[in-house]
Amino acid sequence: MATSSFLQKIFSWLKNVGLGILLAVAGAGAILGTQRFFQTLATNPQAISNSVSTFTTIFLGIFIEAAPFLLLGTLASGVVEVFFSREDMLRLAPRNPIGGALFGSLLGFGFPVCECGVVPLTRRLIRKGVPPHVGIAFLLASPVANPIVIASTLAAFGFGKVLLLRVGLSVLIAAVVGLIFAMQKDPGRILRPTLAASFGDTPPAPVGIGASYVGPPPVKQPVWPRIRQALVISAEEFFEMGRYLVAGALIAALMQTVVPQSWLLAFTRGPIVPVIAMLVLAVVLSICSTVDAFVALAFVTSFSTGSILAFLVFGPMVDIKSTLLFLRVFERRTVIYLIALPLMMTILAAVIINLYFPL
Repeated sequence: MATSSFLQKIFSWLKNVGLGILLAVAGAGAILGTQRFFQTLATNPQAISNSVSTFTTIFLGIFIEAAPFLLLGTLASGVVEVFFSREDMLRLAPRNPIGGALFGSLLGFGFPVCECGVVPLTRRLIRKGVPPHVGIAFLLASPVANPIVIASTLAAFGFGKVLLLRVGLSVLIAAVVGLIFAMQKDPGRILRPTLAASFGDTPPAPVGIGASYVGPPPVKQPVWPRIRQALVISAEEFFEMGRYLVAGALIAALMQTVVPQSWLLAFTRGPIVPVIAMLVLAVVLSICSTVDAFVALAFVTSFSTGSILAFLVFGPMVDIKSTLLFLRVFERRTVIYLIALPLMMTILAAVIINLYFPL
C-alpha cells in the first residue's frame, strides 16, 4: 500500500509538471498569436488573406502526408483482427512486465508504421489481448524504431551518434513508460471502456469499429472472404480515425500560421531553452516521422545536438494530431501521462547531452 501511494504521488507530480509546461507554452502562443492577428488586421488586411492561403496549404500538406500512413495502420489493424486470434497475440506478448515493455518497444520492426498508423494498430492489438503496457510501449517507440524511419534518418544524418541516439532513446523512453503503466493492473483506469472490456473473463462484445464488424472468422473460412472482411474493418476504422486526423491537422496548421517559426529560432542559446524550442516546434509542425529527419537537418547549424534529438525523439511520440487519436484509445488521464512522461524524459536526456556529451 505504501509503495502504491508513493507511486501515485510521483505520477501526480509528473502529470502536474508536464501539464504546466504544456499549458504555459500553449497560453503564451495563444496570447502572442492573437495579438499579432489583430495588429496585422489593422495595418495590413492583405496579410490576412495570405495567412488564410498559408493555412490552407499547410493543412492540406499535413493531411496528405499523414493520410496514407493512417491508411497503412488501419490496413494492418484489419489484418491483425481477421488473421490473428486472441490466443496468438497472448502467446506473442511476454508475461513479464519488463519483457513485455521491451517487446512492445521493439515491435515496430515487425509493424513499420508512423505515429498516425500506429494508433489504430495499437488499439487493435490491445483488443486482441495484448496487455496495455505492451501496446503503450509499441505506440511510443514504433514511429521511430522501425526500418523505414531508420533508413530516412540514415539518409539525412548518416550512420552515427544522431541515428543511434534517436533510436536508442526512443526505445528506452517507450520501454520505461510501458513499464510504469505495467504497475497499473486495472485496464479500466488506462483504456476507454470499450477496450477495457477486452480484459474481462469473457470475450468482448464486437463494439467500437462499426456496425458491420462480425468478429473473428471461422478457421476454415476461405482466404478471399477473410481479406474482404479485413478491408471492411480497415475502411471503417480509417473513417473513424480520419475525423481526428483532420481535426489535428487543422489545429497544427493554425498553430503554424499564427506562430512564426522565426520566434522559435530566436531561442538557440543555452542547454535548456533550445530543447524547449525544438520540442514546441516538433508538436506544432506535426511532421510524419518518415520525413522529419530531413526537416531537423535544416536546424543543425542553429541548434544544439540535444535539441535536435529532442525534436527527433519526442515529435514522433506526441504531436497535435496523434494526441487527438490517443483519445480514441485511452482515458484522458492516461493521455496526459503519455504526454508528460515522454516529455520530461526527453528534456532530461537532451539537456544531459547538451551539458556533458556535446556531439
